[in-house]
Amino acid sequence: MVSLEQVKALKGGKKIIMLTAYDYQMARILGSLHVDMLLVGDSLGVVVQGNASTKKVSMDAMLYHTEIVIRGSRGVPVIADMPIHSYETPRAALSNALRFMEIGSSGVKFEGAFPDTAKELVSAGVPVMAHLGLLPQTAAQYHVVGKDQADAAAMIAQAQELEKAGAFSIVLECVPESLAKAITETIGIPTIGIGAGKYCDGQVLVINDLLGLDRGETHPPKFRKQYAEIGNTIATAVASFIEEVQDGKYPDAAHTYH
Repeated sequence: MVSLEQVKALKGGKKIIMLTAYDYQMARILGSLHVDMLLVGDSLGVVVQGNASTKKVSMDAMLYHTEIVIRGSRGVPVIADMPIHSYETPRAALSNALRFMEIGSSGVKFEGAFPDTAKELVSAGVPVMAHLGLLPQTAAQYHVVGKDQADAAAMIAQAQELEKAGAFSIVLECVPESLAKAITETIGIPTIGIGAGKYCDGQVLVINDLLGLDRGETHPPKFRKQYAEIGNTIATAVASFIEEVQDGKYPDAAHTYH
């Protein structure tokens, strides 16, 4: 079983691999591969629930999906995303984070520069993954964050404060590569990029995007690389099933009880 301390020790060495998972079967598959962490992302609001954003995801939904991912994770650390409105105060954050820990989460992730919240959670024994840059829960539109010199300096300072508060890693989303590099070199905890260039200590992608499950999206973000076309594979398999049923080829003798 990999521990978060082992993941943290990868800083500056082997690249950290994190992928999202939302169900038991995918967790089983990813848990058998060389993945360092599984993230039960609130991105499930989009790729599982079909909403336009993550803004409607509830604690109940996150707890449900986190529990079934843990069940299939094969010991890989599972990080639970704290959904919108679940960490509006440090006390509320702790109460909700402990619910994730009670079902077996390895830690939690929340968006934004809230070092007091991170400190509250870490002091209670809850490992914290921070998240800076583009913050989908509150962003009015999706765009690169930190191009302005003042914004970049502020984000570096925020990363330092979150490290001091005890966060074990920081996700950097949609930030210029040069800024991600500067943050990575400034802090002593791992950075995990999503649209933040190659200098981060690790990378994360939404598994549905990596596998090409969405056959209809016309304007994917620049950082998304599709490594397979599983959506097309599913379409082909279902079409073959329909054809065989209609033609009387399925079920055949080999797939029938006698």
